[in-house]
Formats: sequence, C-alpha cells, structure tokens
Amino acid sequence: MPPWIEIILRTLSAIIFLFIVTKILGKRQLSELSLFEYITGITIGNLAASLSIDLDGRWYQGVASLAVWTLVAMGIEYITLKSKRLRNVLDGKSTILIKNGDILEENLGKERITVDELMEQLRYKNIFSLSDVDTAILEQNGTLNVLLKKENQPLTPKMLGMTVEKELFPEVVISDGYIMEDTLTSIGLSKSWLQSELKKRRLQEKDIFLAQVTSSGSLYIDLYQDKIHPVHVDAGEKNLLYTLLNKCEADLALMQLSTKDPKEKEIYKQSAKQLQREIKNLKPYLK
Repeated sequence: MPPWIEIILRTLSAIIFLFIVTKILGKRQLSELSLFEYITGITIGNLAASLSIDLDGRWYQGVASLAVWTLVAMGIEYITLKSKRLRNVLDGKSTILIKNGDILEENLGKERITVDELMEQLRYKNIFSLSDVDTAILEQNGTLNVLLKKENQPLTPKMLGMTVEKELFPEVVISDGYIMEDTLTSIGLSKSWLQSELKKRRLQEKDIFLAQVTSSGSLYIDLYQDKIHPVHVDAGEKNLLYTLLNKCEADLALMQLSTKDPKEKEIYKQSAKQLQREIKNLKPYLK
C-alpha cells in the first residue's frame, strides 16, 4: 500500500476514534476543562496525531494507548463524582478574592494573581470601582464571579414589590424552511396555528430562514432574503411607559415620607435612587 494512502486511512480512523472518545467522555471535554481534563485532551490529541503519520509504528499500539487514556479518564471522572476529597484534589476549590468589600491579599498570592489582573477581570464584568464589589470568587475553571453590593445591584421587580408573570422559553419553530412540529407540540401550539400566522403575513415555509415563538407568545420571523422586520414600538406606548416609571419613582418617594420606620425609609430611599438611575438610562429610548 502506498504511504500516502496509509496516512489518509490512519487519519480518517483517528478522526473517527477521537469523535467516539469525545462522545464517551461527555460534554465537559468541550466546555470549561479541569486541569486533568486539559491534560487528557492534549495527550489524546497528540496520540491520535502520531498514530496518523507514524508509519513505522504499529497502529494497534497507538489504539491501545488511546483506549487506556480514555478508560483512565472515564474512571477518574466516575471517582470524582463519588469522592469530594478527590474532586478537590483534581479540580481544585473556589477561592474568595474579595469578601465584604475587602481584598484578601493572601488568597491573591495563593492563586498567583496580581492586583492588575484582578482589576482586569473586574473590568470584563463592567465593574470599574472596587467600592461597588461585595464578594468576588475565583472558580475552579478560572472564571471570576462577582456579587455587587446591595445598593449597586440592578433594580428588579421584586425590589419594587411587583409580581411578574412567568416568562416562557423562546422556541425555534421553523429552521431552514422546515417546520419543527415536535417543538410546536411541546409548547402547546399546532402546525395549523403556525400556517395561519404565516398566511396572515403572506409567507410560505420555504421563504423563512428562522421563525421563533418569543417569550410573549408572538412570532418572530427572519426571511432568506434578509428582509428585516423590526418590532416598532408606538410612540404613545413609549410615553406611557416613561410616565409609569416616573409615577413609580414618585410613589416610592411618597412611601419614604409616609413611613416612620427608619429601615423602611432607607429601603424606599435606595429603591427610588435605583429607579431614578434606570429611568435616566432608559430616557434616550423612551423619549
């Protein structure tokens, strides 16, 4: 057999084997990797590459080595699921870098992170002032998660004592011109409903690149011809929303004045300030 044909066959076999190994080891190999998973991925990739081009070696020896690495990786993953102690050794532990607004210099030293690197990671989170941070935790995979101080957290309906309806998960119902009937059934809709919606817009399935039922139950459509149909919000609705937000701010200020409890006064005061900031940010879009 000519060498170039053997290389092609070995390479195709290695690709198939790597695909099988990746499926066996699971999706964690494709996402954030632990140290051992990182080493395993590099080693298996190198073994597969050597198996493809090393014509002097016997192919079954390379396959045996790949199989051993795969079995060891599977065994260690199983053990780490059962043993917290071994999981801490292999994957490591999360490290608190900022606690109650104070930087823990000792933990920074343990993780070999400089203040400049810490500030860089905070800027990635759109945080430019340390005074805004309550807690920062360095996870096992190197990601920095940050908890802002209460007064710097985004305003939520719960803070205003408002109840909101449960939001549905948006689902794609047409992809590449084909209706996804299983998805329609799972969200309680039918193919006839979808076709009637398309008929209203004088469209056919084949015209549509992607259609999605949004969380509000409306239908978003993107055509193959890239005819974009943006959702237009009526100016009157914008003004109404702006007025309602200002009314909420005024109500919070009124509640602050009417209550005698100092704690409640402070809560209303902080809520009014947060809402005022949000209104300021939204004003260019609502006026």
